[in-house]
Amino acid sequence: MDKHGQLAAFLKARRGLLRPEDVGLQTYGERRRVPGLRREELAMLAGISAPYYTRLEQGQSRNASREVLDAIATALCLDESERAHLYELARAPKRGKAAPRPRPERVTPAHGALLAALEGTPAIVMGRRSDVLAWNTQGHALFAGHLDRGSPAEPGCRPNMAKLVFLDAHTRDLYTDWPAKAKAVVGNLRLTAGRYPEDPLLAGLVGELIIRSPEFATMWADHRILACDAADYEIHHPAVGNLTVTQQTLQSPRGSGPAVVIATAAQGSPSATALALLAHVGGPSEAALPRKGAESRHS
Repeated sequence: MDKHGQLAAFLKARRGLLRPEDVGLQTYGERRRVPGLRREELAMLAGISAPYYTRLEQGQSRNASREVLDAIATALCLDESERAHLYELARAPKRGKAAPRPRPERVTPAHGALLAALEGTPAIVMGRRSDVLAWNTQGHALFAGHLDRGSPAEPGCRPNMAKLVFLDAHTRDLYTDWPAKAKAVVGNLRLTAGRYPEDPLLAGLVGELIIRSPEFATMWADHRILACDAADYEIHHPAVGNLTVTQQTLQSPRGSGPAVVIATAAQGSPSATALALLAHVGGPSEAALPRKGAESRHS
């Protein structure tokens, strides 16, 4: 689905989530065939004509101004992340250029050095499609200790965190509030899909999850956006017990390239002690960090 198809679907889905009483509209008790606001009501709230909004929602209008988008975002009660997503979807694509082939994602020397510096703190390097490109000892032990530690080094065997959250029983049981984690995964994938609408590998990942996980399919259909740069999670770890961690995603300022996800706990807390114990849980089957001169083998 291209950006304008995503824009139409996003507008329709978010309009369907709003009830008239949510925005101060009187319904006078009439029965509605479908939940949510009508197109005419949303257009009125945004101060634009109903025919124009209809064309926009149907993907027929591709030149909405920033002022119109602001008005629609306000009418839909979008937050900052959702507004940014709306602007991204409405931005006209570059003409005359075919969609580039996805480049293989690699662990750069800088990411390798950062992982080494973070040894002692659970950390993973994650690609834009949520593939694990590398992890340190504690990162592997915390997030996926049941998997081969060397798997990120093999392009065809790389764990995918979105798949693990929705399709792997171990990862599902790891999070006490699994729905919160699942929604964060879906929200971040939505943002990525808006930035890279022509990425066939990303589309394939989403399609696979829709087919294999009814819960993912339901969450994906409501078009909710969640920029989850930092969040607290209660974890029930099979080796070190219950702990609360803050997961933070460190992204480059340009928003491109792999991200580094780290997990921390309050200093001196039982959770911090549990994280420290992860260094002694099991042992790596092979080094997960890229060897010098081996970056070209990652894809």
